[in-house]
Amino acid sequence: MTEKYQNKYRIASARLPHWDYGWNTVYFVTICTQEREHYFGDIIDGRMQLSEIGDAEWLKTFEMRPDMNLMMGAYVIMPNHFHGIIVIGENKYNVETQCIASVQENSIAPAQKNRFGAQSKNLASIIREFKIGVTKNARKIHADFAW
Repeated sequence: MTEKYQNKYRIASARLPHWDYGWNTVYFVTICTQEREHYFGDIIDGRMQLSEIGDAEWLKTFEMRPDMNLMMGAYVIMPNHFHGIIVIGENKYNVETQCIASVQENSIAPAQKNRFGAQSKNLASIIREFKIGVTKNARKIHADFAW
């Protein structure tokens, strides 16, 4: 049976239980709009035609966080979702808690656990601020925009 949280059904977290999402590595992210609405544009003649929402906020993501040593990998904007690669480099926030992989069991050392509290200087904070920026700008164009 599916667990309930605050009397609502919810799915299990997609996060890796013993992973610190601030570690320096490459992350592939996919972010979808609510109800798969086509807010970002349409595919016309096999090519993506961006709406006014565009991709400026993704580019700002890397400019705004020089202290995190971020690098932007490839990204693609589709009508109702976004794919992107983020590289979090070694920085003052993660140098002390680097990934300790166990080769024997192909797992992460149990001492390093994902912290589900307030997220800062990690992947969750990057995505949160990106989504806030997009939402703020998108609602000027589409009042009902939602992730």
